[in-house]
Amino acid sequence: MRRFRLATLALTLASAFGVTLTLATPAQAAATDRYVALGDSYASGVGADSYTSESGSCLRSTNAYPALYNTNIRPAAYRSVACSGATTTDVINSQLSALSSTTTLVSITVGGNDVGFANIMTTCVLQGESQCVAAVQAAEDKARTELPGKLANVYNGIKSRAPSARVVVVGYPVFYQLGTVCIGLSATSRAKINEGINLLDDITRTAATLAGFKFADVRSIFVGHQLCSYGEKWLHALNYLNLTVSYHPTAAGQSGGYYPVFRSVAG
Repeated sequence: MRRFRLATLALTLASAFGVTLTLATPAQAAATDRYVALGDSYASGVGADSYTSESGSCLRSTNAYPALYNTNIRPAAYRSVACSGATTTDVINSQLSALSSTTTLVSITVGGNDVGFANIMTTCVLQGESQCVAAVQAAEDKARTELPGKLANVYNGIKSRAPSARVVVVGYPVFYQLGTVCIGLSATSRAKINEGINLLDDITRTAATLAGFKFADVRSIFVGHQLCSYGEKWLHALNYLNLTVSYHPTAAGQSGGYYPVFRSVAG
């Protein structure tokens, strides 16, 4: 009875203030979407296990955020062409063809490979602090001068092929929690790596905004789950037995970090 009275009161207040209540859920609204996922290893789900056989070396995981969206929201159509190692050029040459005028939702995570994520981390792990800082600085310089134009080319290609789609550009998590006791890289190296990732995300956000796209920023939600944090780690540390997964989100990082942020922005 109390629940009924509260519901009646809510409806009465809504009527009094001229508010129309929409009872349909976002999931129901998204059920008509025709969704295509583009991007690199963070979009394909490297590090999240459960890779599909059809994806081969692209390593598309059923635990990746695009696949989780498909499982939970069940859009009318879904296809992921995200691929491990993809650069902006790879997206243009090999992935944009998956889009069409009927595509209504597009997600994309890309840019890290254009500035050499993997090479930077290799340098930082194997060559020490000074080389690490220099490698990140070189990548930052490259990101400032080259990445805006490369991202604009990708985004223009998306708009050309899927003019009616809403597009969500999904960023990268910052790797390290600073100020904790942590073995491995020096505090200076960790701080410089974080600085580089923040720059990459900020450049990507600006480019997405200029294109009229939405930016899904995952940095905040990963706080407390980064490397060197005291909580559950949502990122793989350096893994000598499986270097591919190093510094990529775990399945928990995709489901607890990437998916809810993307879901919120995608609608």
